[in-house]
Amino acid sequence: MLVAPAGPTLPLFHRSIAVSLSIRHDNRPPPPPPRRPGKSAINLPRVVSWLIGINVAVYLVTAVIPVRWTNALFFNLGFIPARWTVLDWPGWQGLVSPFTHQFLHAGPVHLIVNMVMLAAFGAGVAKILGGRRLLAIYLVSGLAGAALHCAVYPETTIPVVGASGAISGLFGAVLRLMARQAQVMGQRTRILPVALIWIAIAVMTGFTGVPGASGGAQVAWAAHVGGFLVGLLAFDLFTIGLRPRRPRHLRDIDDDDDFSA
Repeated sequence: MLVAPAGPTLPLFHRSIAVSLSIRHDNRPPPPPPRRPGKSAINLPRVVSWLIGINVAVYLVTAVIPVRWTNALFFNLGFIPARWTVLDWPGWQGLVSPFTHQFLHAGPVHLIVNMVMLAAFGAGVAKILGGRRLLAIYLVSGLAGAALHCAVYPETTIPVVGASGAISGLFGAVLRLMARQAQVMGQRTRILPVALIWIAIAVMTGFTGVPGASGGAQVAWAAHVGGFLVGLLAFDLFTIGLRPRRPRHLRDIDDDDDFSA
């Protein structure tokens, strides 16, 4: 025998049963948390996304235009050392090609490999140093790669294309950032063996072709090495006046907890 509670407690008892039953029979999953506006699904810094977009757009143009136009584009905008060493005046092509060759690619595999590496190395550099410093490392490393290639092969008339020298510089900067972070944490990181391995791989690939590249293009190993040495050895020059950047997740927390009176 059950004794029902008397007085005003009976409706509360019934309401508690109704609530428990509704919770028990509601098997719908909870709604997902609202997504913040402006958050990209691919968390790449803006400057890295722009560089990838420009490289992809330029390649698509070279892929759809007639072959003779593509060859003319590579001849005029690709870096040719002989313009600087053989001719009396390099011409407008020689002046712009140390920059423009960094945005031309010889095939889809060449493009994809470089863009994956740009996303991997560039994201970390941009988040710590900022977009402007990343762009400076990218362009200067590409120039250094062209310069070393010119020094090793001064009379060649074969155009050099690709962002490999610039991306190699970003990898050199990544190694320096890793060493700096380990030093802050009281640890030691030996980056010299990694640097030597990278240079050895670059030299070895100079004797093999680029998979998927048209015309049996070869790897400009000196451009890889030149760009890498700039990112590794001249890293401190790119960090002059750098202020520590707060991690993005900490800035987001601060924004959420900002209660104005």
